[in-house]
Amino acid sequence: MHTVELLDQAIGLANRCGIVVRQDWFGGSAAGACEFQGRRWVFIDLSLSPREQLDQVLSGLNDVPHLIEVDNKVPPQLHTVLATRRAA
Repeated sequence: MHTVELLDQAIGLANRCGIVVRQDWFGGSAAGACEFQGRRWVFIDLSLSPREQLDQVLSGLNDVPHLIEVDNKVPPQLHTVLATRRAA
């Protein structure tokens, strides 16, 4: 599966988990995951490569406990990426 497809799936999963996702041009500086006003946010920097954008979303998903239980429709390829990232 292509990185752009994984990115789209990861963004969809983040939304289903209640994470607010904002995509904007940050120039490589102020993006990533954070908590603001009691909600989890992921800021995706459009100036980065698709792989780097995917890493930003995955960092926001790392803190979701029992992610697979939250959403049992995680595509197999995305599940593999998430599992590998959590094991590291």
